Amino acid sequence: MLKKVVFILAAIGWLFTNSVGAQGAMIIHDKGVNETIYRDDFTIPATNHMLMDIKKIHILLERLSRQVHQEPVDAKLDANRKIIPEITGKKMDVDSFMTVFQEFLYHGSSKRISVPKTVVYPRVDSELLSNISANKIGSYVTRYKQSNKERSHNIVLAAEAINNHVLFPGESFSFNKVVGKRTKERGYKKAPVIVKGELSEDIGGGICQVSSTLFNAVNLQGIQIVERYTHSREVPYVPPGKDATVSWWGPDFVFKNKYKQPILVRAQAGNGNMAVEIYGPDALHQENAS
Repeated sequence: MLKKVVFILAAIGWLFTNSVGAQGAMIIHDKGVNETIYRDDFTIPATNHMLMDIKKIHILLERLSRQVHQEPVDAKLDANRKIIPEITGKKMDVDSFMTVFQEFLYHGSSKRISVPKTVVYPRVDSELLSNISANKIGSYVTRYKQSNKERSHNIVLAAEAINNHVLFPGESFSFNKVVGKRTKERGYKKAPVIVKGELSEDIGGGICQVSSTLFNAVNLQGIQIVERYTHSREVPYVPPGKDATVSWWGPDFVFKNKYKQPILVRAQAGNGNMAVEIYGPDALHQENAS
């Protein structure tokens, strides 16, 4: 959108001639925004015309867009399966702002404005969540030793990262992308991992139990397993060949929703249990999975 606006500005910049009104100021005052800009800062004097400084206008648009932007928040289920409502976001209405801004450049009269905005709706609202959370289509539970505090901690973090994730028809779920990089700064700790068949220690050890539990929960008719790798040695928490190893710089676990309706991933770790539940279409709609 910003590139489109700048292109339009470049095309009409010659309209601003030396006959344009006197220098003025435009005060932009809004939550998180407090700027005073002057007409001469955004124009370039020429022999017969006064042109817009496209580069400076683009920088202004980028800055204001960042300052007013608020990401929407999806509706989600709490630990008691109560729906926490969605929160709408907002973004700068670039077209509306440029209408006001061009008028300011043309006439040069001082004015005070708020940044015009448009609503950004979340992908998952309460109604959608209520519909898809009513029908459980898959689940799996594994056990882990609570005595290993660091490993247990990592499992809880990764479970929280995938919890309440909604996957729309045709979309793919990447474990690495959803969980993110496992680093000390993000709270992950050193714990046992399997590297080339040998036990070692690394940041994020234990999260393969989360990905393996997830794999067994989504092993359904309407779910396509796109990418999965097994460990180089058997793991104790799932039957042989039923694991899904992951590593930030290596293997990923990816699956695709082939149903014609969204699915919901519910994950929870605690008291030595790693549980994943999958919610989605009822039996009638499952038959229509493509």
